Amino acid sequence: MKFVIKKLGELLVTMVVVSFLTFAAFDIIPGDPATNMLGTQATPEKVEALREELGLNRPFLVRYGDWLLGFFTGDLGVSYDYNQEVWSLIKEKLLVTMCLTFMSFILIVGLSVPIGMLVGEKKSWLIIAIDQLCMAVPPFFTGLILTWIFGITLKLFTHGSFPGIYNDFFGSLKYMIYAAVSISIPRIAMTVRMMSGTVSQELRKDYVKTALARGGRGKYILRHHVLRNSSVPIVTFLAQTMAEIIGGSIVVEQVFAIPGLGRFLVASISNRDYPSVQAIVVILAFWVVLAGIISDVINMNIDPRLKLGVEK
Repeated sequence: MKFVIKKLGELLVTMVVVSFLTFAAFDIIPGDPATNMLGTQATPEKVEALREELGLNRPFLVRYGDWLLGFFTGDLGVSYDYNQEVWSLIKEKLLVTMCLTFMSFILIVGLSVPIGMLVGEKKSWLIIAIDQLCMAVPPFFTGLILTWIFGITLKLFTHGSFPGIYNDFFGSLKYMIYAAVSISIPRIAMTVRMMSGTVSQELRKDYVKTALARGGRGKYILRHHVLRNSSVPIVTFLAQTMAEIIGGSIVVEQVFAIPGLGRFLVASISNRDYPSVQAIVVILAFWVVLAGIISDVINMNIDPRLKLGVEK
């Protein structure tokens, strides 16, 4: 319980620090949202009036304090670009990105764990060569290839015709599967590389040799002993992967024209829609820290020795 409370405290502090740095960065960088919103109609008088209306003339700490209080009470502010509440603009996009993230993660775990165990046990050089190739291919290039093969050639989906997560949930998942594959391929390769090395080290340890000498079956030892003892670094690596996926989806969403957080974040930065950008950055930071907390909790249940370190 102490561990969970400590981690939740770290989560809260991290979110506050990230939100402050994000707020400060947009306050320092050149450019004025009021001028951008007015466009060609911007005059000094109109700009000053709009800045007053938006509260941009107030001191920095006052604006940040109001924003932080609003964030923790569920008020993410009002978008400068759309003049709507930020939450109403991003809630569907957040769901889309989360679905894409989970689909990618399921593919990574479902494929990398058995392949990593196979490579660690058998040392298949063909799989190792394919693994190296997959690591070198960036997700956006894989996305372009998949779009050409499955979209243009085989016509299994129409590029740019995302049905909407609320309108057609399963249709949206079907559309996003190609993006999930392009995101997961290099990360599957990295996980296989890491896992195969960990499994290979465990197989050389004395307890495996002893179990085999006593007549234990290789497959049973691999699944019930080697995999468990290899799980702590693997779970930690997968948690890092889970955090990286949501960031890597930004480019892939552009390739497949998926209306997720990535596309909205890029557009908001271009339009200097600071409330939207600040909310998205803090949400992404929350996701990254949460993934780390979940991996720590899982690892403590896998290896009870970690609990002793926490209690000390």
